[in-house]
Amino acid sequence: MLFRVLGPLGIEKSNGESVKPWAPKNRALLGYLCLNNMTAVPQERLINAIWSGTPPRSAHAALHVYICNLRSRFRELGLDASVLTTQSTGYELRLPHSSLDLNLFEAHLAQARNLQSGGEFEAASVALGAAVALWRGPALADFRELPAFAGICRLLDEKHVYAYERRLQLELDLGRHRELICELYSLIERYPGWEAVYGYLMISLYRSGRTADALRTFDRVRWMLVEELGIEPGPQLQHIQQSILTRDSWVESGADRGVVGAQFSLR
Repeated sequence: MLFRVLGPLGIEKSNGESVKPWAPKNRALLGYLCLNNMTAVPQERLINAIWSGTPPRSAHAALHVYICNLRSRFRELGLDASVLTTQSTGYELRLPHSSLDLNLFEAHLAQARNLQSGGEFEAASVALGAAVALWRGPALADFRELPAFAGICRLLDEKHVYAYERRLQLELDLGRHRELICELYSLIERYPGWEAVYGYLMISLYRSGRTADALRTFDRVRWMLVEELGIEPGPQLQHIQQSILTRDSWVESGADRGVVGAQFSLR
C-alpha cells in the first residue's frame, strides 16, 4: 500500500486500486500526519492545521473523533490500527518507509547523488527518473491553500524541480538531446514559466542540428516574459542564446560529459 502526498493526497492499494476520497477534515489530518511521518505531532498543531488557526470550541473532541475515523479506515484497508499511535505529546503516524511516496522520492534522490558522485551517470539518471515519476502534480495539491501546508508544499515542489533539472542535465551530458526534445516541449506546455526548461530545449535543438528552432525557442520565451511580466529572460537563457549564435564549444555536441554543468548551470 502506498500513501501519496506528491500530488493530490491519495492511497493506492497493492493491486493499483485507488482508495475513494474521505471527508475533507479526515483527509487534511491524514495529509499533515503523512508529512510528519514517524514524528509525534502535538494536538494543537494538528488542530491548527485542520482549522487554519480558527478552531471551534469542540476542536479537541472533534480531533479525537477524526483520529478514531482514521484508525477505522486503516483497519478497512487491512492495516493495523496501531500505525496511528497516541503519544503523550500528540499523535504519531508510523508508516513503513516504502509505504510513503515522499520517502521513496528522497531515497531515489540520495541514490542518484551517490551514483553521480561515483561517475555512474546513466544509473544516476535512472534513479532521478524514478524520483520524478512519483509526482502526480503539485505536492498535496488539495490542501495548498491551508496555511499549515503552504510552506512544506513549496519546499517539496522545489525538490521536485531540483530533481527534474538534475535529470535533464544528466540526459544532456549523456548525449540524449534528441530523445529529450519531445519531453521538453511537453514540459513547456505544462509549465510555461519554467525558464530552465527553455534552456534545455534550446541546447537539445541546437545539438540536434536545429539552430533556427533553438533561437525561435528563445524568442518565444522572451516574448512571453516581456508581454506578461515586462522583464527580459534571465542571464542564463541569454547566455545560451549568445553561445548558440557564436557556436561556443560548450554548447556544441555533448561529447564532453559535464561541460554544460561546468560551464553553465541551469539550476
